[in-house]
Amino acid sequence: MELIKDKWTKKDGVEFTKYLETFKNIEKIEWSKGILNTEMLVLALKTQTIKDITKDIRKGNYFSFLDLELNDYYENSAINGYLIAQIENFKTMEKYLNRYILTIDNWASCDLLSFDVKNREKEFYALALRYVKDDKPFVKRIGLNILFKLISYDEYIDHIFSIMNSFYEETHYYVNMMNAWLFCECFIKRREETITFLKHHKLNKFTINKGISKCRDSYRVSKEDKEMLIQYRVK
Repeated sequence: MELIKDKWTKKDGVEFTKYLETFKNIEKIEWSKGILNTEMLVLALKTQTIKDITKDIRKGNYFSFLDLELNDYYENSAINGYLIAQIENFKTMEKYLNRYILTIDNWASCDLLSFDVKNREKEFYALALRYVKDDKPFVKRIGLNILFKLISYDEYIDHIFSIMNSFYEETHYYVNMMNAWLFCECFIKRREETITFLKHHKLNKFTINKGISKCRDSYRVSKEDKEMLIQYRVK
């Protein structure tokens, strides 16, 4: 199928879904659904296949592709996510992302979003702040995901710690897990500030223990720091 188009029509959308189905890996569908923990239909395509298809679509008028809002399968949604994350105009990206978050129900649809925040830090921080306060757990996870990109900016690190603390009463596994990952990344990139944060943090037991565990599993954390972090585990 020709994926580089000046205009995607509804008919093209139907043909595209059929095209995706030709890549279906029947033997891995149930395994993939289990890994994703999703209610969406799954074709079990390889990640590289999804990225290759996305790359071709992006060479044409990919906004008209996004306007079709194809969500028949997880793979459709993933392609939408990859495309949205590459939109350079923030307001346009935000418009499509706000649609996208209404359709997802799994961690992978959150984590595949990788934004370039350079020169758009304020806009992305404001978006993250709004998303982490949302009622939907996977919207919260996307909000936390955005914060990973802001760790290196001095003006945001304390705000990030404050947001992490705000999830003290969070019970959703996939939100707490992302918060733990965020703690680990903060420790790796902002060691001194994170050690200070550790002394008065308000992270829940799951998050702090899982975050420390991730630090101890990381090759980017020294042996000495791995031992030091043990004292901050919550029993």
